[in-house]
Amino acid sequence: MATLFHSHNSRSSALVTLIDELGAAVEIREVTIPRIDGSGGRDPGNPHPEGKVPYLVDGDEHLRERGAIMLYLTDKFPGAGMGPLPGQPGRGAYLSWLFYYHSVIETVLLLDFAQVNHPAFQAAIRDSGVMFAQLEAALAKGPWLLGERFSAADLLCVSPFLWFPDFIPDVPLIRDWVARCGARESVQRTLARDRAVAEAQAA
Repeated sequence: MATLFHSHNSRSSALVTLIDELGAAVEIREVTIPRIDGSGGRDPGNPHPEGKVPYLVDGDEHLRERGAIMLYLTDKFPGAGMGPLPGQPGRGAYLSWLFYYHSVIETVLLLDFAQVNHPAFQAAIRDSGVMFAQLEAALAKGPWLLGERFSAADLLCVSPFLWFPDFIPDVPLIRDWVARCGARESVQRTLARDRAVAEAQAA
């Protein structure tokens, strides 16, 4: 059985939600990580070479980075239809959004949060206005990033907006998309699971 190394209320929470959506036989193993507020610490039981999450171990396969793990899992467990397979319609858009998240969405939001601006960033990844315009253009074609099909790309790309609502722009299509994603039962179960773990650790 594959094992996902996860820490509550972190980037890996989206993977917990995906595993729920897939109905996949994947063990979720809770580990500690260093937190931005100085709490936590590196867990010796976490095999990630940088002590981060998520990290997936499936036999001899070891994967890091959320987009890569999502692609691996949606290909491995295709029954739930959470990602187009090779040769299926929408595969190109699906791959593009998984990579766009890491290359642009998260990077732009982190730069904005840190209040860092430089012409090199503008040239390479543009800015939040351009990024939000890309999301809006995709969502204008359907309720999800792939049109009528909900996918792991939605779970990945929406994740920072679910955790940090202040990032949500005043754009109705994006605002409504975040609300739709957040209302899914799988997302609510992950939030409840993470909350229970956090409360147990604080007790």
